[in-house]
Amino acid sequence: MSEDKSLLLERDDIGCLLRRYAFPAIIAMIASSLYNIIDSIFIGQKLGALAISGLALTFPLMNLSAAFGTLVGVGGATLVSISLGRKDHNYARNVLGNVVILSIIIGSLFTLFTLPFLDDILYFFGGSDQTIKYASDFMVIILFGNIITHLFFGLNAIVRSSGNPQLAMLVTIFSVGINIILVSIFIFVFEWGIAGAAWATVISQFISLIWLIIIYMKRNKVIYFSREIFHFNGKIIFDIFSIGLSPFLMNAAACFVVVLINYSLQKFGGDLAIGAYGIINRVAFIFVMIVLGITQGMQPIVGYNYGAKHYDRVLQTYYKAVKWGVLVMLIAFAAVELFPKAISMAFTTDHELVDIAIKGFRIVFIVYPIAGFQIVSSNFFQSIGKARKSIFLSLTRQVILLIPLLIILPNFLGIKGVWMAMPISDIVSTIITTFLVIAQVKQLKALAN
Repeated sequence: MSEDKSLLLERDDIGCLLRRYAFPAIIAMIASSLYNIIDSIFIGQKLGALAISGLALTFPLMNLSAAFGTLVGVGGATLVSISLGRKDHNYARNVLGNVVILSIIIGSLFTLFTLPFLDDILYFFGGSDQTIKYASDFMVIILFGNIITHLFFGLNAIVRSSGNPQLAMLVTIFSVGINIILVSIFIFVFEWGIAGAAWATVISQFISLIWLIIIYMKRNKVIYFSREIFHFNGKIIFDIFSIGLSPFLMNAAACFVVVLINYSLQKFGGDLAIGAYGIINRVAFIFVMIVLGITQGMQPIVGYNYGAKHYDRVLQTYYKAVKWGVLVMLIAFAAVELFPKAISMAFTTDHELVDIAIKGFRIVFIVYPIAGFQIVSSNFFQSIGKARKSIFLSLTRQVILLIPLLIILPNFLGIKGVWMAMPISDIVSTIITTFLVIAQVKQLKALAN
């Protein structure tokens, strides 16, 4: 990012800035979510309901891998924004180098420790003899490409946070476009089955990673590759992990939660219930990703202005991001409550699976509008470097509240209890978030004055 661009973050109108940063991020996040949506639709329509259930078994492991990716990528991106706000460009470049090193090491170790035990892990996640082959065929290929995935998302996050949201968006859309073409060819022409979807994902990310590397090789930017940045820096690694710990714990918790959900669904509804959750989760993922796109647009603006001590601009950005987040989740609520059957049948024509998904949709999405406020607020604390508060809010929603509800409610309500645990957790966590936000807003207003 050029220095002139960085200065715009403290001068331009907040609404214009948020649109400029958030819209490309939203489009990029929607495009990114299409990886999973397209895979699910193609697999469900071509291979059937059990293949959908098998793909759903991979969610926990994918979430765990994403957790380690966000630990580095989000932590590094936030640190770059704050560093640029302080005009410390050398520190920002060294953050980039450490993100590359950590992505390679963590991506490699994740594959090394999970691949030999893959089938055992998938059975533990709720797999059965009917679904395990689908899940295993998909995850073996994804795990071999894990380093590529971590580098791709980590480097693209820094492109976005360093003042080039449009470029980050284009890279993501390019990757998804390649994925759509390849998955169509691999599944419908070559008939590679579920493995074809995995190969399409890895290859498309690899090609896009090459583009990112070329971008960082150019030295006419503030953030670029140079030999001296590729060395371990203890302070930078600590800062990356401190800031990235919140999204890491959120994704790691999501892994455990999905395992618990799959276990309960297997017990009270069987393989098709897991498949129904796979459909619900994919649709929910789209809207959550849109809200996360808003928070990604918010992050560099908030981070830069917080570093520059422009606290009034920090608050203005947060207020607008909350409004947008709530609106997105309101649209999600309306769409799912009005058209659950049409949405379900996009993934499968199996009537039993569709019926289960419809019932789940109506309950899971019932309080989704307030979830927009909770997600934006949690990421707001992360953007201003308040890692502990962000971590607490993430754990409150996905661990402290949801896990006990998932253990208790299904024993009394069966599969309905699994669905009800999610909106109840959203309600209580939003109340807690509100109190923390009020206190933080008062503090920032005092600093602004």
